[in-house]
Amino acid sequence: MAPVPSFPVKVGHIDDVQELKKNKPTSIPERFVRDMIERPKLGTVTTPSSCNLNIPVVDLSKIMNSQDEIMKLSTSCEEWGFFQVINHGIDLDLLEKMEKIAMEFFMLPLEEKQKYPMAPGTVQGYGQAFVFSEDQKLDWCNMFALGVEPHFIRNPKLWPTKPLDFSETVDIYSREIRKLCKNLLKYIAISLELNEDIFEEMFGLAVQAVRINYYPECPRPDLVLGLSPHSDGSALTVLQQGKGSSVGLQILKDNVWVPVQPIPNALVINIGDTIEVLTNGRYKSVEHRAVTHQEKDRLSIVTFYAPSYEIELGPLPELVDENNPCKYKRYNHGDYSMHYVTNKLQGKKTLEFAKIYNN
Repeated sequence: MAPVPSFPVKVGHIDDVQELKKNKPTSIPERFVRDMIERPKLGTVTTPSSCNLNIPVVDLSKIMNSQDEIMKLSTSCEEWGFFQVINHGIDLDLLEKMEKIAMEFFMLPLEEKQKYPMAPGTVQGYGQAFVFSEDQKLDWCNMFALGVEPHFIRNPKLWPTKPLDFSETVDIYSREIRKLCKNLLKYIAISLELNEDIFEEMFGLAVQAVRINYYPECPRPDLVLGLSPHSDGSALTVLQQGKGSSVGLQILKDNVWVPVQPIPNALVINIGDTIEVLTNGRYKSVEHRAVTHQEKDRLSIVTFYAPSYEIELGPLPELVDENNPCKYKRYNHGDYSMHYVTNKLQGKKTLEFAKIYNN
């Protein structure tokens, strides 16, 4: 089963940010206003001279026959935890259609979207995820999330009937993203000098979920966050950013929040906690967050790809030796998934679940 909390969750009143925007508020509700230390510093990003502002770009059309491209992938995973892929093989018309139906869903009347509510403490449906208390700060974001594969994690009641082609498009899109994830994991294995099928063989029937995030423009983007800082619990995450959207994704690089500049028709890939554990920390999941914009909205479509809940995970023996002792314990992936979805987003704190602390 998909992870759900075993404890009662009281979240208090949660304003729908699209409805707030419609009312043209002159002030931000207190639950969205971040403490001073969390507030984004918007505008020009000052970075160390060693920090290139642009995350690496990997060309999948070249990677089969290019050691340089494999090395670029390795460096991306090791030093950034993020990269953009171009020539990924997914039909651009499909990406455009997915974006179109996603935006059509968010433009539906509130009462229509509320037919698919995200129950407190869960991560499927429409609403806000990762909220576990009545005084927790909220993100300036509306989410709609669905479990996709395997089929038993789906909640059919949460799959909308409007737009009419929503479910069919999500299914087709998810199949293509699944192929991409399998290919990327094969190249990641090659970059680590491992058997190219090691991850596919290990993962079993991989779990896949999609979450669509809509960030309306915000009158005070300096006071709020679109999405709280976190790393992903997945093996891989694939992000499609809406065309013409504001630049909202930021990653933590050398203790500086660096904005990710979208490349037309590219997809953003990031390493999740699962790959960090399997590679014994060589490839790292990285904290990232979303910020808002005063005049532009932003849409993102995110796919999470992870091992079966039944799989036991730990550092691969090939990546553990005297110079690189084991940094993570073995654990059941379902237990980690439960731990992840029943805690609020808080940097890389959830990964402490798996860490070995040597005295």
